[in-house]
Amino acid sequence: MTNETLLLCGTAASIGFFHTLMGPDHYLPFIALAKTNNWSKVKTFWVTIICGIGHVLSSVILGFIGIGFGVALFKLEAIESFRGDLAMWFLLTFGFVYFIWGIFHAIKNKPHSHFHKHEDGETHAHEHKHAVNHIHPHKSKNKSIVWGLFIIFIFGPCEPLIPLIMFPAAKGSMVSVMLVATIFAMVTIGTMLSVVMLSLSGLNLFQTKAISRYSHAFAGFIVFCCGGAIYFGL
Repeated sequence: MTNETLLLCGTAASIGFFHTLMGPDHYLPFIALAKTNNWSKVKTFWVTIICGIGHVLSSVILGFIGIGFGVALFKLEAIESFRGDLAMWFLLTFGFVYFIWGIFHAIKNKPHSHFHKHEDGETHAHEHKHAVNHIHPHKSKNKSIVWGLFIIFIFGPCEPLIPLIMFPAAKGSMVSVMLVATIFAMVTIGTMLSVVMLSLSGLNLFQTKAISRYSHAFAGFIVFCCGGAIYFGL
């Protein structure tokens, strides 16, 4: 292995880590939706892994096509930019729709009081809800959420992968390209997974019953803000 390849491997690892960590859209949607919908650790793990693979693999395939067919770098960057815009609008739309659904769901499950009068004339009231504290969407809605995330991450590009890692590695050999792409993918997905699981473990230490009725709306707002952050280049 040449020194250039070793340097690119280190670059791939560092870029994969910081690119993921500095992009909240890589993990906040999973954290918000997993917490809100009470996903198990196993489900959260696999949803994050699968979406992460789709996210990285789509850019890797595009990079190999570009290298194999001699497509100019600026054309690939234009395609990645277009894919990024699509992912942004998908995030904005998904987040907005989920937010509105969450608001209606919260209104529908608004607590109300019942009054009871006893034989001795004493009257008391108690609060009643039509849903339990932890609200579970229908199973089909959960599937729609997972598919929605997967589609968003399929279109979401790994912007630095092709110009900063794959194209420089192609000056050596295709083996080098495969090696640096694999390292980038493993670090990116590993960072996504670590942040999601650690964040959820921390959130589980806090009681959120007081705001559980609005949790779906809050999750939608978080996803919408992720799309907004991309729009404003944050």
